[in-house]
This record gives sequence, structure tokens and C-alpha cells, in this order.
Amino acid sequence: MSMTVARLIATWGGCGFLPKMPGTWGSLAALPFAWGLHSLGGWPLLGGAALLTFGVGIWASGVAARTQGLDDPSEVVIDEVAGQWLTLAVVPPDLLFYVLGFILFRIADILKPWPVSWADRNLKGGLGIMLDDVLAAVYAGVVLFLLHELWTKAV
Repeated sequence: MSMTVARLIATWGGCGFLPKMPGTWGSLAALPFAWGLHSLGGWPLLGGAALLTFGVGIWASGVAARTQGLDDPSEVVIDEVAGQWLTLAVVPPDLLFYVLGFILFRIADILKPWPVSWADRNLKGGLGIMLDDVLAAVYAGVVLFLLHELWTKAV
């Protein structure tokens, strides 16, 4: 039972099984939930949900990885959900900034600047799967926040 629940969580309800680019699908599937959470409770609710997802994701992705005997199974996308939500917590729900946040997070997650690359290479298990995306989200969130600040001052 717990393996089934862990797999459901780790794959974000099965989004991780979509063909090609599962991380991108996971990030994309996280967007409407981010909008809803932010609309209901602002950045504290979205940020809190990201942290809760990070914690639950450590367990779920760890179970999925151990079950398959892989370090980071491609269908595990709960890490992208937590990272995407953390990235978006710095801006209000706005189509332009959500699109920018999506793009910035995917770039940071794919390029893996230090220390994202260090965490990706050196940390194993659920923590390793989750932490590199949260670190990528910090980079993406800082850039997104600065772009939002520049935009709001210019307009």
C-alpha cells in the first residue's frame, strides 16, 4: 500500500509517465495548483506547500528509487513540483510571471549551476532527488523576483 501511495506522489499522479521530458511535464502540471494555492493563501500557503511537498517528496521519491534500484528514476517528478512552487512563491499569480517562472526553473534545473550540480552528483536517495530541484528553485526564484520588481517599477 505505502509503495503505491509513494509512487503516486513521486510521479505527481502519473505525470512522470508522460512521454519525453517528464520533468517538464511535472513542472507544467504544478502550475495550476500553484495558482490555486497562491490565490487561496498567498505566498505563505504556496511556500508552505512547497516545503511540505519537499518533505513528503523525500520519502516518496526515496521509496520509488529504492523500489526500482535507480538513483533518480525519470518518472519521479515530485521534485519538480516542489521546485516549481518554491520558484513561483515570490510572485503573485500572473500569467506572464508564471510563464517566466516555469522557464527560469526549467533552465536552472537543466543547467544545474553550483551547488545544484554538487547536490545532484553527491547526495543520494530521496534527499538527493529533492534537494537539487529546491536549490535550482532558489536561483530561478531570485531571478524571477528581480524581474518582477523591475517590471512593477517600470510600469
